[in-house]
Amino acid sequence: MLQAQIGAKSSAPFVRNNIRSTELMLETAKQHGINKLVHISSSVVESVADDKYTNTKKEQERLVSASDLDYCILRPTLMFGWFDRKHLGWLSRFMAKTPVFPIPGDGRYMRQPLYVRDFCSIIVRCIGDLPVGKVFNITGREEIDYVDIIKAIKRSLGYRTLILHIPYKLFWWLLRIYAVFDHDPPFTTEQLEALVAEDSFEVIPWWDIFKVPATPFAEAIDETFHNDTYSKVTLEF
Repeated sequence: MLQAQIGAKSSAPFVRNNIRSTELMLETAKQHGINKLVHISSSVVESVADDKYTNTKKEQERLVSASDLDYCILRPTLMFGWFDRKHLGWLSRFMAKTPVFPIPGDGRYMRQPLYVRDFCSIIVRCIGDLPVGKVFNITGREEIDYVDIIKAIKRSLGYRTLILHIPYKLFWWLLRIYAVFDHDPPFTTEQLEALVAEDSFEVIPWWDIFKVPATPFAEAIDETFHNDTYSKVTLEF
């Protein structure tokens, strides 16, 4: 179960797509005798952030753990890889269109990015041998500042984009103004606040637990942006 509302200006999409959809999924599983579930939660359930995404993901996880299903819960951190219409995928496409790339503040906001191919391999392992009633924090193995992630994308793609640091409060207001004109902005003020929340998530040896080698960040970035078949594909919903 992978669905989630990540960003929106109002509460309704979060409630509909994170909570109500989960209730319907659990009801449907029960009706059809499906008794095993791999639920994709999020590291935000242990975040200091207090926003609509975090709170509805917490409720989503509570619904799963309270169900009668045999389940395991995976909590990935920020993911990146092929077909990414948000996160690093959106950042790379934005960088391709503009000569100047804005960074809030000094950009020294530690992230623990997780390569989606590694995470998919973990899901496959869980489907094959479900660790019933277990919760796993699947955190990227390397700690990398947001500004260094942007520099890695720029370096991998060979762009000459100027990285411009903008005071945090000004950046926040620019996002707020942009949201007035875009009904579904790619980056919201709540997501900005989550970016600077200074979260640090537990790193468990998932590469040993699930027998899935952790792809080094630099190698994963190159695979993401230099694959002839998939790197240029963007999903549209």
